Amino acid sequence: MNVESGGQQRRYTMPKDTTVLPSNEVTDPDEEKRSYRKFSEEEKLRILAEAEQCKEPGQLGELLRKEQIYSSHLTKWRRQLQAQGQAGLKGKQSGRKPSLDKRDKEIERLKKEIQRLSQRLQQTEGVIALQKKAFSLLEQMNTEISL
Repeated sequence: MNVESGGQQRRYTMPKDTTVLPSNEVTDPDEEKRSYRKFSEEEKLRILAEAEQCKEPGQLGELLRKEQIYSSHLTKWRRQLQAQGQAGLKGKQSGRKPSLDKRDKEIERLKKEIQRLSQRLQQTEGVIALQKKAFSLLEQMNTEISL
């Protein structure tokens, strides 16, 4: 940080932290795994219902502290509930997706092929329509010239 005082610039730096960590304290972030709290669908519904009952000033804050959540959690859960119903409150399943067997892979390949061919068909139909318009314009010009 540079500070001007009386035409001169002084440079200030923050003092370094001189605290020494005990030898048994872990500082490697890979070894410090943060565990996130997960809420079941029932817990989310219960907390949302309790939040709706909070009418007095400070009650909602007390509920948030008791449940150890932020107001953004409530906002997100309300949006999910409104948009998707109770199914929206279910947690996402983590882990690998189940592997596809040969039939499923073939079905996926065929779906992609159908989509590709549909797009190509639309493009071809567009070209044909354009050719028809061009042909009709040429015919119109020929009839006007011959008159």
